[in-house]
Amino acid sequence: MPAPRRPLVVTADRDLLDDLLRLAAAGGAEVDVAPDPAAARARYPAASLVVVGADQAESCARARLPRRPRVIVVGRHSDMDATTWEFAEPLGAEHVAVLPAAETWVVEQFAARPEQPDARSRTVAVIGGRGGAGASMLAAGLATTAVRCGHRTLLVDADPLGGGLDLLLGWEDVTGLRWRGLRAADGRVDPPALLAALPRRGDLVLLSFDRDQLPGVPAEAMAATLDAARRGRDVIVADLPRQLDDAAVLALQAADRTLLVVPAELRAAASAARTAASIQVHCEDIAVVVRGPAPGKLRAREVAGALGLPLAGTLRPEPSLCEKVENGAAPCADGKGPLADLCRRLVDDLMRTGSAAHA
Repeated sequence: MPAPRRPLVVTADRDLLDDLLRLAAAGGAEVDVAPDPAAARARYPAASLVVVGADQAESCARARLPRRPRVIVVGRHSDMDATTWEFAEPLGAEHVAVLPAAETWVVEQFAARPEQPDARSRTVAVIGGRGGAGASMLAAGLATTAVRCGHRTLLVDADPLGGGLDLLLGWEDVTGLRWRGLRAADGRVDPPALLAALPRRGDLVLLSFDRDQLPGVPAEAMAATLDAARRGRDVIVADLPRQLDDAAVLALQAADRTLLVVPAELRAAASAARTAASIQVHCEDIAVVVRGPAPGKLRAREVAGALGLPLAGTLRPEPSLCEKVENGAAPCADGKGPLADLCRRLVDDLMRTGSAAHA
Protein backbone atom coordinates (compact mmCIF):
# COMPACT_ATOMS: atom_id res chain seq x y z
CA MET A 1 0.00 0.00 0.00
CA PRO A 2 1.28 3.53 -0.76
CA ALA A 3 2.35 5.57 2.24
CA PRO A 4 -0.41 7.87 3.54
CA ARG A 5 -0.12 11.47 2.40
CA ARG A 6 0.72 13.95 5.15
CA PRO A 7 -0.53 17.50 5.63
CA LEU A 8 1.98 20.17 4.59
CA VAL A 9 2.57 23.28 6.72
CA VAL A 10 4.22 26.22 4.96
CA THR A 11 5.51 28.89 7.35
CA ALA A 12 8.74 30.50 8.51
CA ASP A 13 7.08 31.96 11.62
CA ARG A 14 8.41 29.86 14.52
CA ASP A 15 5.67 30.84 16.95
CA LEU A 16 2.96 30.07 14.40
CA LEU A 17 4.68 26.77 13.54
CA ASP A 18 4.64 25.78 17.22
CA ASP A 19 0.90 26.49 17.33
CA LEU A 20 0.22 24.50 14.15
CA LEU A 21 2.31 21.52 15.29
CA ARG A 22 0.36 21.49 18.54
CA LEU A 23 -2.97 21.59 16.67
CA ALA A 24 -1.81 18.88 14.26
CA ALA A 25 -0.86 16.64 17.18
CA ALA A 26 -4.30 17.22 18.68
CA GLY A 27 -5.79 16.08 15.37
CA GLY A 28 -3.58 12.98 15.32
CA ALA A 29 -1.64 14.08 12.25
CA GLU A 30 2.06 13.97 11.43
CA VAL A 31 2.97 16.86 9.16
CA ASP A 32 5.65 17.91 6.70
CA VAL A 33 7.02 21.43 7.14
CA ALA A 34 8.41 23.83 4.54
CA PRO A 35 9.59 27.38 5.33
CA ASP A 36 8.72 28.84 1.91
CA PRO A 37 7.09 27.95 -1.46
CA ALA A 38 10.39 26.83 -3.01
CA ALA A 39 10.80 24.18 -0.34
CA ALA A 40 7.10 23.27 -0.51
CA ARG A 41 6.72 22.92 -4.28
CA ALA A 42 7.64 19.24 -4.67
CA ARG A 43 5.33 18.13 -1.82
CA TYR A 44 2.56 20.66 -2.43
CA PRO A 45 0.37 18.78 -4.97
CA ALA A 46 0.36 15.41 -3.16
CA ALA A 47 -0.19 16.63 0.43
CA SER A 48 -3.49 15.61 2.05
CA LEU A 49 -3.93 19.19 3.32
CA VAL A 50 -1.91 22.39 2.81
CA VAL A 51 -1.78 24.90 5.66
CA VAL A 52 -0.16 28.17 4.57
CA GLY A 53 0.94 30.52 7.32
CA ALA A 54 -0.13 34.14 6.99
CA ASP A 55 3.56 35.06 6.67
CA GLN A 56 3.83 32.99 3.45
CA ALA A 57 0.46 33.71 1.81
CA GLU A 58 1.85 36.41 -0.49
CA SER A 59 5.00 34.51 -1.48
CA CYS A 60 3.02 31.30 -2.16
CA ALA A 61 0.54 33.19 -4.34
CA ARG A 62 3.34 34.87 -6.29
CA ALA A 63 5.14 31.54 -6.71
CA ARG A 64 2.17 30.34 -8.83
CA LEU A 65 1.86 27.02 -7.03
CA PRO A 66 -0.65 24.70 -8.75
CA ARG A 67 -4.32 24.96 -7.88
CA ARG A 68 -5.48 22.15 -5.63
CA PRO A 69 -8.21 21.42 -3.09
CA ARG A 70 -7.84 21.64 0.71
CA VAL A 71 -5.65 24.73 1.03
CA ILE A 72 -6.18 26.97 4.05
CA VAL A 73 -4.41 30.09 5.28
CA VAL A 74 -3.84 30.31 9.04
CA GLY A 75 -2.46 33.10 11.18
CA ARG A 76 -2.79 34.74 14.56
CA HIS A 77 -5.12 37.73 14.85
CA SER A 78 -2.18 40.08 15.33
CA ASP A 79 -0.58 38.89 12.06
CA MET A 80 -3.60 39.29 9.81
CA ASP A 81 -3.85 42.31 7.54
CA ALA A 82 -5.46 43.19 4.23
CA THR A 83 -2.73 41.49 2.19
CA THR A 84 -3.43 38.14 3.84
CA TRP A 85 -7.00 38.16 2.54
CA GLU A 86 -5.91 39.68 -0.76
CA PHE A 87 -3.58 36.77 -1.60
CA ALA A 88 -5.80 33.97 -0.27
CA GLU A 89 -7.94 33.97 -3.43
CA PRO A 90 -5.14 33.66 -6.07
CA LEU A 91 -3.57 31.01 -3.87
CA GLY A 92 -6.80 29.02 -4.12
CA ALA A 93 -7.34 28.93 -0.35
CA GLU A 94 -10.76 27.62 0.62
CA HIS A 95 -10.67 29.21 4.08
CA VAL A 96 -8.74 31.75 6.14
CA ALA A 97 -8.52 30.76 9.82
CA VAL A 98 -7.64 33.20 12.59
CA LEU A 99 -6.05 31.88 15.78
CA PRO A 100 -6.81 31.37 18.58
CA ALA A 101 -10.53 31.61 17.75
CA ALA A 102 -10.37 28.95 15.01
CA GLU A 103 -8.17 26.43 16.85
CA THR A 104 -10.91 23.80 17.18
CA TRP A 105 -11.75 24.06 13.48
CA VAL A 106 -8.06 23.77 12.46
CA VAL A 107 -7.73 20.62 14.60
CA GLU A 108 -10.70 19.16 12.71
CA GLN A 109 -8.98 19.90 9.37
CA PHE A 110 -5.84 18.07 10.49
CA ALA A 111 -7.96 15.16 11.75
CA ALA A 112 -9.99 14.81 8.52
CA ARG A 113 -8.97 11.98 6.21
CA PRO A 114 -9.68 12.91 2.57
CA GLU A 115 -10.79 10.31 0.08
CA GLN A 116 -7.89 8.48 -1.51
CA PRO A 117 -7.59 8.10 -5.29
CA ASP A 118 -9.04 4.90 -6.72
CA ALA A 119 -6.63 2.14 -5.68
CA ARG A 120 -7.28 0.38 -9.00
CA SER A 121 -5.39 3.11 -10.85
CA ARG A 122 -1.76 1.99 -10.92
CA THR A 123 1.37 3.96 -11.71
CA VAL A 124 4.74 2.58 -12.80
CA ALA A 125 7.83 4.75 -13.28
CA VAL A 126 10.70 3.69 -15.56
CA ILE A 127 14.23 5.09 -15.24
CA GLY A 128 17.46 4.16 -16.96
CA GLY A 129 20.41 3.24 -14.76
CA ARG A 130 22.57 5.04 -17.30
CA GLY A 131 22.06 6.86 -20.58
CA GLY A 132 20.88 4.59 -23.39
CA ALA A 133 19.82 1.81 -21.04
CA GLY A 134 16.54 1.22 -22.85
CA ALA A 135 14.12 2.76 -20.35
CA SER A 136 12.07 4.53 -23.03
CA MET A 137 11.67 1.30 -25.00
CA LEU A 138 10.45 -0.49 -21.87
CA ALA A 139 8.08 2.37 -20.96
CA ALA A 140 6.55 2.38 -24.44
CA GLY A 141 6.28 -1.41 -24.39
CA LEU A 142 4.52 -1.37 -21.01
CA ALA A 143 2.02 1.23 -22.25
CA THR A 144 1.10 -0.60 -25.47
CA THR A 145 0.93 -3.90 -23.59
CA ALA A 146 -1.36 -2.43 -20.92
CA VAL A 147 -3.76 -1.34 -23.67
CA ARG A 148 -3.63 -4.81 -25.27
CA CYS A 149 -4.59 -6.18 -21.84
CA GLY A 150 -7.69 -3.95 -21.79
CA HIS A 151 -6.46 -1.11 -19.56
CA ARG A 152 -6.98 2.58 -20.30
CA THR A 153 -3.43 3.89 -20.25
CA LEU A 154 -1.52 7.17 -20.10
CA LEU A 155 2.14 7.23 -21.18
CA VAL A 156 4.02 10.23 -19.77
CA ASP A 157 7.24 11.32 -21.46
CA ALA A 158 9.02 13.26 -18.71
CA ASP A 159 12.60 12.87 -19.95
CA PRO A 160 13.30 15.99 -22.03
CA LEU A 161 16.57 14.56 -23.34
CA GLY A 162 15.16 11.15 -24.22
CA GLY A 163 14.44 11.79 -27.90
CA GLY A 164 10.64 11.74 -27.66
CA LEU A 165 8.23 8.88 -27.01
CA ASP A 166 6.04 10.14 -29.84
CA LEU A 167 8.82 9.13 -32.25
CA LEU A 168 9.20 5.75 -30.54
CA LEU A 169 5.48 5.08 -30.94
CA GLY A 170 5.36 6.46 -34.48
CA TRP A 171 3.01 9.21 -33.28
CA GLU A 172 4.92 12.33 -34.34
CA ASP A 173 2.04 13.33 -36.65
CA VAL A 174 -0.74 12.68 -34.12
CA THR A 175 -2.22 16.01 -33.04
CA GLY A 176 -2.90 16.97 -29.45
CA LEU A 177 -1.64 18.84 -26.42
CA ARG A 178 2.08 18.66 -25.54
CA TRP A 179 3.97 19.78 -22.44
CA ARG A 180 4.38 23.28 -23.92
CA GLY A 181 0.60 23.83 -23.97
CA LEU A 182 0.17 22.42 -20.48
CA ARG A 183 2.96 24.64 -19.17
CA ALA A 184 0.93 27.72 -20.13
CA ALA A 185 -1.98 26.52 -17.97
CA ASP A 186 0.13 26.54 -14.78
CA GLY A 187 -1.54 23.30 -13.73
CA ARG A 188 -5.00 24.91 -13.67
CA VAL A 189 -6.84 22.45 -15.90
CA ASP A 190 -10.00 20.36 -15.83
CA PRO A 191 -8.94 16.67 -15.57
CA PRO A 192 -11.34 15.23 -18.18
CA ALA A 193 -10.54 18.09 -20.56
CA LEU A 194 -6.80 17.45 -20.17
CA LEU A 195 -7.08 13.77 -21.09
CA ALA A 196 -9.37 14.58 -24.01
CA ALA A 197 -6.85 17.10 -25.40
CA LEU A 198 -3.83 14.75 -25.45
CA PRO A 199 -2.71 12.70 -28.48
CA ARG A 200 -4.44 9.33 -28.46
CA ARG A 201 -5.04 6.15 -30.36
CA GLY A 202 -7.71 3.97 -28.88
CA ASP A 203 -7.18 3.60 -25.13
CA LEU A 204 -3.57 4.83 -25.21
CA VAL A 205 -3.01 8.53 -24.43
CA LEU A 206 0.41 10.21 -24.65
CA LEU A 207 1.87 13.36 -23.12
CA SER A 208 5.19 14.23 -24.76
CA PHE A 209 7.33 17.16 -25.94
CA ASP A 210 7.34 19.36 -29.02
CA ARG A 211 10.39 18.85 -31.19
CA ASP A 212 11.68 22.37 -30.49
CA GLN A 213 10.63 22.57 -26.84
CA LEU A 214 13.17 23.66 -24.26
CA PRO A 215 13.97 20.96 -21.67
CA GLY A 216 12.02 20.77 -18.46
CA VAL A 217 8.62 19.73 -17.15
CA PRO A 218 6.90 22.14 -14.71
CA ALA A 219 6.03 20.45 -11.43
CA GLU A 220 2.53 21.94 -11.47
CA ALA A 221 1.91 20.50 -14.94
CA MET A 222 3.04 17.05 -13.77
CA ALA A 223 0.79 17.33 -10.71
CA ALA A 224 -2.22 18.19 -12.88
CA THR A 225 -1.44 15.32 -15.25
CA LEU A 226 -1.14 12.73 -12.49
CA ASP A 227 -4.34 13.95 -10.86
CA ALA A 228 -6.24 13.70 -14.14
CA ALA A 229 -4.81 10.26 -14.91
CA ARG A 230 -5.68 8.84 -11.49
CA ARG A 231 -9.30 9.75 -12.19
CA GLY A 232 -9.52 8.65 -15.80
CA ARG A 233 -6.89 5.96 -16.53
CA ASP A 234 -6.27 2.44 -15.27
CA VAL A 235 -2.50 2.47 -15.83
CA ILE A 236 -0.02 5.36 -15.83
CA VAL A 237 3.48 4.74 -17.23
CA ALA A 238 6.04 7.51 -16.64
CA ASP A 239 9.38 7.60 -18.45
CA LEU A 240 11.57 9.67 -16.11
CA PRO A 241 15.02 11.30 -16.39
CA ARG A 242 18.00 10.07 -14.38
CA GLN A 243 18.63 13.60 -13.10
CA LEU A 244 15.53 14.07 -10.97
CA ASP A 245 13.75 17.42 -11.18
CA ASP A 246 10.66 18.42 -9.17
CA ALA A 247 8.31 16.91 -11.76
CA ALA A 248 10.15 13.56 -11.71
CA VAL A 249 10.05 13.53 -7.92
CA LEU A 250 6.27 13.98 -8.01
CA ALA A 251 5.93 11.05 -10.41
CA LEU A 252 8.16 8.86 -8.23
CA GLN A 253 6.15 9.73 -5.14
CA ALA A 254 2.97 8.74 -6.98
CA ALA A 255 4.43 5.51 -8.40
CA ASP A 256 3.33 2.15 -7.06
CA ARG A 257 6.49 0.65 -8.53
CA THR A 258 9.67 1.95 -10.15
CA LEU A 259 11.61 -0.12 -12.70
CA LEU A 260 15.32 0.63 -13.02
CA VAL A 261 16.68 -0.52 -16.39
CA VAL A 262 20.34 -1.58 -16.23
CA PRO A 263 22.52 -3.01 -19.04
CA ALA A 264 24.39 -6.16 -18.00
CA GLU A 265 27.73 -4.35 -17.75
CA LEU A 266 29.93 -3.55 -14.75
CA ARG A 267 30.12 0.23 -15.34
CA ALA A 268 26.38 0.39 -16.00
CA ALA A 269 25.73 -1.31 -12.66
CA ALA A 270 28.02 1.18 -10.90
CA SER A 271 26.18 4.09 -12.50
CA ALA A 272 22.81 2.54 -11.65
CA ALA A 273 23.80 2.31 -7.97
CA ARG A 274 23.91 6.11 -7.78
CA THR A 275 20.61 6.42 -9.62
CA ALA A 276 18.99 3.85 -7.32
CA ALA A 277 20.12 5.79 -4.24
CA SER A 278 18.35 8.94 -5.47
CA ILE A 279 15.19 7.00 -6.37
CA GLN A 280 14.90 5.24 -3.02
CA VAL A 281 14.34 8.54 -1.25
CA HIS A 282 11.00 8.89 -3.06
CA CYS A 283 9.73 5.38 -3.88
CA GLU A 284 9.91 2.23 -1.76
CA ASP A 285 9.04 -0.40 -4.39
CA ILE A 286 11.99 -0.49 -6.81
CA ALA A 287 12.98 -3.43 -8.97
CA VAL A 288 15.63 -3.99 -11.63
CA VAL A 289 15.20 -4.93 -15.26
CA VAL A 290 18.54 -6.11 -16.68
CA ARG A 291 19.12 -5.65 -20.42
CA GLY A 292 21.39 -7.89 -22.43
CA PRO A 293 23.69 -8.69 -24.05
CA ALA A 294 26.25 -9.33 -21.31
CA PRO A 295 29.68 -8.95 -22.96
CA GLY A 296 31.44 -9.86 -19.70
CA LYS A 297 29.03 -12.74 -18.87
CA LEU A 298 27.55 -10.72 -16.00
CA ARG A 299 24.34 -12.39 -14.88
CA ALA A 300 21.09 -10.54 -14.26
CA ARG A 301 20.86 -11.75 -10.65
CA GLU A 302 24.41 -10.58 -10.03
CA VAL A 303 23.48 -7.08 -11.24
CA ALA A 304 20.37 -6.99 -9.05
CA GLY A 305 22.31 -8.38 -6.09
CA ALA A 306 25.02 -5.75 -6.46
CA LEU A 307 22.32 -3.05 -6.34
CA GLY A 308 20.53 -4.68 -3.42
CA LEU A 309 17.24 -4.66 -5.36
CA PRO A 310 14.87 -7.40 -6.53
CA LEU A 311 15.07 -8.57 -10.13
CA ALA A 312 11.87 -7.81 -12.07
CA GLY A 313 13.01 -9.41 -15.30
CA THR A 314 15.50 -9.45 -18.15
CA LEU A 315 15.49 -7.94 -21.62
CA ARG A 316 17.13 -10.17 -24.22
CA PRO A 317 18.54 -8.67 -27.42
CA GLU A 318 15.78 -8.29 -30.00
CA PRO A 319 17.18 -6.94 -33.31
CA SER A 320 13.85 -7.22 -35.11
CA LEU A 321 12.26 -4.87 -32.57
CA CYS A 322 14.59 -2.01 -33.50
CA GLU A 323 13.80 -2.56 -37.16
CA LYS A 324 10.06 -2.42 -36.49
CA VAL A 325 10.40 0.79 -34.46
CA GLU A 326 12.47 2.42 -37.21
CA ASN A 327 9.62 1.61 -39.61
CA GLY A 328 7.01 3.30 -37.38
CA ALA A 329 5.62 0.36 -35.39
CA ALA A 330 5.17 0.89 -31.65
CA PRO A 331 7.09 -1.48 -29.32
CA CYS A 332 5.02 -4.59 -28.49
CA ALA A 333 2.24 -3.50 -30.87
CA ASP A 334 1.89 -7.06 -32.14
CA GLY A 335 2.27 -8.64 -28.69
CA LYS A 336 5.13 -10.86 -29.84
CA GLY A 337 8.76 -11.19 -28.77
CA PRO A 338 10.79 -11.14 -25.53
CA LEU A 339 9.94 -7.50 -24.70
CA ALA A 340 6.21 -8.15 -25.14
CA ASP A 341 6.41 -11.24 -22.91
CA LEU A 342 8.23 -9.30 -20.19
CA CYS A 343 5.83 -6.34 -20.38
CA ARG A 344 2.80 -8.60 -20.19
CA ARG A 345 4.13 -10.16 -16.98
CA LEU A 346 5.07 -6.78 -15.49
CA VAL A 347 1.62 -5.33 -16.24
CA ASP A 348 -0.09 -8.40 -14.77
CA ASP A 349 2.01 -8.10 -11.61
CA LEU A 350 1.24 -4.38 -11.32
CA MET A 351 -2.51 -4.85 -11.64
CA ARG A 352 -2.60 -7.95 -9.44
CA THR A 353 -0.86 -6.04 -6.66
CA GLY A 354 -3.32 -3.19 -7.13
CA SER A 355 -6.32 -5.51 -6.89
CA ALA A 356 -4.97 -7.06 -3.68
CA ALA A 357 -4.39 -3.63 -2.13
CA HIS A 358 -7.89 -2.50 -3.13
CA ALA A 359 -9.43 -5.63 -1.59
